[in-house]
Amino acid sequence: MYTNVQKIKSLDKTSSVLYLVKSFDELNANVFSYEELTYIEGQSKNNKKTSFSFNRYNRWDFVEIVKEKDNHFYFLEQLRVAADKFVGLLNENKIESIGIHTLSFSAEESLAFTEGMVLANYQFNKYKTEKETKRNTLQTVFITDQSLDQEEIDQLNIVAEATLIARTLVNEPVNYMNAPQLAKEIEMLAKDAGAKVEILGKSKIEALKMGGLLAVNKGSIDPPTFSIFEWKPENAINKKPFVFVGKGVVYDTGGLNIKTGTYMNNMKADMGGAAAVAGSVFAIAKAKLPIYVIGLIPATDNRLNNNAYVSGDIIKMFNGMTVEVLNTDAEGRMILADALAYAQKYDPALVIDLATLTGAAANAIGKYGIVAMGSKSKTYMNTLKISGEQTGERLVEFPFWEEYEELLKSDIADMTNLGAGGEGGAITAGKFLEKFTKYPYIHLDIAGPALVEKRFNYRGVGGTGVGVRLLFDFAKKQVSK
Repeated sequence: MYTNVQKIKSLDKTSSVLYLVKSFDELNANVFSYEELTYIEGQSKNNKKTSFSFNRYNRWDFVEIVKEKDNHFYFLEQLRVAADKFVGLLNENKIESIGIHTLSFSAEESLAFTEGMVLANYQFNKYKTEKETKRNTLQTVFITDQSLDQEEIDQLNIVAEATLIARTLVNEPVNYMNAPQLAKEIEMLAKDAGAKVEILGKSKIEALKMGGLLAVNKGSIDPPTFSIFEWKPENAINKKPFVFVGKGVVYDTGGLNIKTGTYMNNMKADMGGAAAVAGSVFAIAKAKLPIYVIGLIPATDNRLNNNAYVSGDIIKMFNGMTVEVLNTDAEGRMILADALAYAQKYDPALVIDLATLTGAAANAIGKYGIVAMGSKSKTYMNTLKISGEQTGERLVEFPFWEEYEELLKSDIADMTNLGAGGEGGAITAGKFLEKFTKYPYIHLDIAGPALVEKRFNYRGVGGTGVGVRLLFDFAKKQVSK
């Protein structure tokens, strides 16, 4: 169950309340006693304390001071981070509902704090026994800010739900979330949102000659799937769709170039891109945004059983190009390439892929942002960057220079699947994918932020659902244009 946000006109006298303020001066003497105000003022000024709680026996009053920043986007992110700490306090005190009272905050700022609360309150405890589970108690957040309209509240609930669904898809182990199960989950999401879905099974994938997806799947006993998740409302603002492509490697052993040490521990998260695409299309459809979008999700695990593909193999891809395999652990680009070539049939306005693609991207900027590259997409890239700042899912654009193509040359095929020498690894992966595109294209490498091993503010621990809020905001901006 996800935390629900509701808008109400006023709170009753038995409701616990958070007074969210930018400075001590905003606090009301009718709510807090002189002694309490003196305490808050002294602690905030002398000890830089920002969180205060007062037990009224039948309810609680809380104060959270979040000082405004000059950078508006940074301030929105600080509000989400502050909300994470506050949610911990609520659950410690077994509070089930809380009202948020704001004075000087804009509607956008109030939403950011509330969003942080909902996202921070997520738990994945499906596989824990009741004895070992410490369940969060917070269920409902009431907002009294009348500057917020109901549509904004509804969209907040939808996009938060979609983000948390994406987290769960990532957190599920592969002995449950294999490729066929991922396709079933996407079918359920489409049904819930009133969208269209088509699932291509192995025979259809073979008939389409998607060589990259089939090659990676050769070592698995589970068949591959290719999910097409479509939202095409009658009032869509665009005739040409925006296509989102998500890497769905439900588990990556590295294949015959097997991962060593602890590098395999979190490889159930190698379908973070697929989860983001599924979540974002679900959110767009459920919010009934008037925009035509399609999600393409190729899915398989990458194992080393049976007749698994090997280094030295030549693979003929969906678009007819040939690829010399130099490393079976560079599998994500193999399945994405087929999906990107398949996207051409829709004559798309723009294609964005999301993938936990390279350790190079994670090493470059860590968990703090998304590595981005693009071609023929400057205006869209600028809008996407703004959405990244708006949602806290920031983009760092890497160069996409032609010189990097030299590193993918093969003597016996059209290209290799791995850049020579390891130089610019995140970029050569992107350049490989670009070879399969003929339209405006943006590549997002989410290897850094897709999963965190320790709690990282409101993003929690495990799958973060990164990409859902980014793409939803991007879609809203296209509609507003």
